[in-house]
Amino acid sequence: MKRIGIIGAGRFGMSLAETLANAGAEVILIDRNRPAMQSASEFATALQGDATQPHVLAEAGFAECDVVVVAIGSNIEASMMATANCKELGVPNVVSKATSELHGKILRRIGADSVVYPDRDSAHRLARAIANHDVVDFLEVTEGYSIAEIDVPEGSRGLTLAEADLRKKSGITVLCIRRADADPNKPRNVVIPQPTDKLEPDDKLVVFGETRKIDALS
Repeated sequence: MKRIGIIGAGRFGMSLAETLANAGAEVILIDRNRPAMQSASEFATALQGDATQPHVLAEAGFAECDVVVVAIGSNIEASMMATANCKELGVPNVVSKATSELHGKILRRIGADSVVYPDRDSAHRLARAIANHDVVDFLEVTEGYSIAEIDVPEGSRGLTLAEADLRKKSGITVLCIRRADADPNKPRNVVIPQPTDKLEPDDKLVVFGETRKIDALS
């Protein structure tokens, strides 16, 4: 079970926390607002505190989270400080909410692994991407259709792309394969797949198709 930390209990943060909790994740939510924390305690470990203080996040257990989402709204300074604090704690994946392109660029500069824009990325869609252990990246191209990066399905490992026949069996198209380099310090190689390419167990597949079919496969 994934442990997800969420900083900020505004509309976006609360919706994200509840969706993740319903998906089976362990959720830790922190905000300065006591009434909001009392409401969130029904579905999450809800703590009142100041996320701009590193020791507060450490004491709340954020260093042990698999993912932390900094969902602070208009307080740009607080969102930047919270993001930096999470990376300082060693959180492996920090997703930060941005209110503008400039804000997003700054968040990336200070360590955010991903940046989301609430006007374009709804909380429930982000929750699905985080909660699903196989989907590591997700982009809705148009309503009902998405591009996602998924692990090779268990039944397809060791088969060629033609033998796996994911398009016929699952209704999705494999756009490319991201394969680990022999040097673990180097990024994955991008392979434009041929029918005879064998799917390695640790490959990542970038696929396109109906969102429901990608969810079913992953």
